[in-house]
Amino acid sequence: MFVVVADQVDSRRGVDQVPAALDALADLPLLLPFERTAGDEIQALCAEPKVIPLVVSRLTRLDGWRIGIGAGEVEAPLPDTTRAARGTAYLAARAAIVAARRSPVQLAFCLPSDVSGEQYRGELEAAEDAETSLWLLRSVLSRRSREGWELMDLLDGGLSNARAAAELGISASAASQRLARAGRAEASRGELLAARLLGRLQRVFATRAEGAS
Repeated sequence: MFVVVADQVDSRRGVDQVPAALDALADLPLLLPFERTAGDEIQALCAEPKVIPLVVSRLTRLDGWRIGIGAGEVEAPLPDTTRAARGTAYLAARAAIVAARRSPVQLAFCLPSDVSGEQYRGELEAAEDAETSLWLLRSVLSRRSREGWELMDLLDGGLSNARAAAELGISASAASQRLARAGRAEASRGELLAARLLGRLQRVFATRAEGAS
């Protein structure tokens, strides 16, 4: 399972962005939804690899969020809230949010501390690959302007380029230029890649667990 912890950067000097972040993430399919855990920090539990890139995308759009993602086990049965949950995935996420401070894109992905050494080479390489894909996705999205996000909303809603341009009151040529700068194709591929690599990591863990049983 995956635990996501995000905290607001420089929150003491700015407006509390937690309510906006919770609203932006509310419709995602999570085992335990995002909630405020302490001060300017939010946390959630996720089982589906494809959801993690969506979380990264939405928090990147809001700007000003540091993200830590941990993979591991979670104690069962699950409680009603993520604040009450426990397990190695939560410890890994805590390590990740600390490591995110040193990350070039303010995002880190960690495994449990006991997953180390040559015997865990498959897991460690899969985790590094997944983190790299999320770094690249966040790098592309962080360069997208507010106007670029507005255009993406219309296109994702099913409008054609021409209709979206008309809706925004710009020419088709201007829309095409904005689309290129927004990196829509690159971000879409990045989300798919990250989901696949996170899924691969899950399978590596599952294979080891089956072998140990």
